[in-house]
Amino acid sequence: MSGIRVSALFRPLNSKEKTYHGDSINIRGIDSESFVFKDEKDEETEFRFDKVFFPGSEQADIYEFLALPIVKAAASGANGVVITYGQTGAGKTYSMEGPSIIQCDEKQKGLLPRVVDGIFKAIKSSDDIIKYTIKLSMVEIYMERVRDLFDRSKDNLQIKENKMQGIFVNGVTEISISDSAEALRTLSTGIANRAAGETQMNIASSRSHCIYIFVICQETKNERRYGKLILVDLAGSEKAEKTGAEGRVLEEAKSINRSLSALGNVINALSSPGRGSHIPYRDSKLTRILQDALGGNSQTALLCCCSPSPSNASETLSTLRFGARAQHIKQSAHFNVKEDEEETISPPAVSSTKNESMERILAKLAERMEPEDVQLLKQLFVLEGIFFDPNSVEEVESAYEDVTSRTISSLQKAVEELVATVDELKKENETLKALPQESYMLLNPTLFNMVNVDRV
Repeated sequence: MSGIRVSALFRPLNSKEKTYHGDSINIRGIDSESFVFKDEKDEETEFRFDKVFFPGSEQADIYEFLALPIVKAAASGANGVVITYGQTGAGKTYSMEGPSIIQCDEKQKGLLPRVVDGIFKAIKSSDDIIKYTIKLSMVEIYMERVRDLFDRSKDNLQIKENKMQGIFVNGVTEISISDSAEALRTLSTGIANRAAGETQMNIASSRSHCIYIFVICQETKNERRYGKLILVDLAGSEKAEKTGAEGRVLEEAKSINRSLSALGNVINALSSPGRGSHIPYRDSKLTRILQDALGGNSQTALLCCCSPSPSNASETLSTLRFGARAQHIKQSAHFNVKEDEEETISPPAVSSTKNESMERILAKLAERMEPEDVQLLKQLFVLEGIFFDPNSVEEVESAYEDVTSRTISSLQKAVEELVATVDELKKENETLKALPQESYMLLNPTLFNMVNVDRV
């Protein structure tokens, strides 16, 4: 078993920090893996990570140490995740994307464009690959809703789990990409749809957690490989008194902080020796979607982005402690490689056992529901295609919640459309009432008679 690879990145001081504290910083480097941090009370703490990137570090060095090994593994059939974490304005999105996803010089390129280049380079350098496909999807978690950034009409996607795919976003748009340029153009479209807003800490603050998903399928003469590579640009933790957030922005900040708090609880549970069997993955959409990345079949790297300024000492200390806890998590990643005759790259066809699975789910739900409600759920399960073997009551409840949530969402949309239609008809009716009777009768004799009855 291996642990999560954790690195700390200290960005250069910004103009606001220099105004208040000049060039002073609260870190003192020891070597490439450790440093001393001074908090608000001038108390010093030594931290040691797998790698420390001090102010002025090169973007290429961060990629080569943190992400490149995971990219190579994903191209060989393993699952991998790279996460950027830290307070708002700490440099997470710059580290992930660079100044621009498409147009920037080589030196400034972020992790994402380098990962894209790395995936195609790794695949094309392999001599035994007969054919391959790479599919890209992109979602954001905004106010506890999973939104498809390639199709904005999909704004409440559900998170599912099965033995073949592990954790996945059901119904997400997947776009096949054939080269780096095409991938970056596609990503640029998704990034433009991401929720952002201005705060006193950041002119373009990310208001959502952004998740980039690459699914890599390869076929050789003897085997098939299936790798999933996920990049996660987390929204930053915030203090309202620093960001000046109010109204909608404040509600966004509260939602961000709640999900990051849930992430911290999962990290604590996974890293605590002698922990119980329950890990609170389901406490937020973020922790649920990162379940495999944190405690399952995945190689994971965490980049803790920090400000070196005394102005942000408490937030930086919190980020560093988060990274230190994450180092204790152990993972058991393995390669998803199947012999050619097994034909398991694609999800298996639904077998006769699906009906048995559904009946077991319904039988458990019948213990606390009315028969007519169970029948309604049965129809919904058939409609939604939810067939799996429940391993626990928790999975049954999750399936129930997913179906009911989607049904409620559909009903809400139908009601909204109906209300909009009624409003339009009312406006048309008022307009028609205001017309002279002669013109009105010529336009529509039937409506003329209806309105006249209404007038009487």
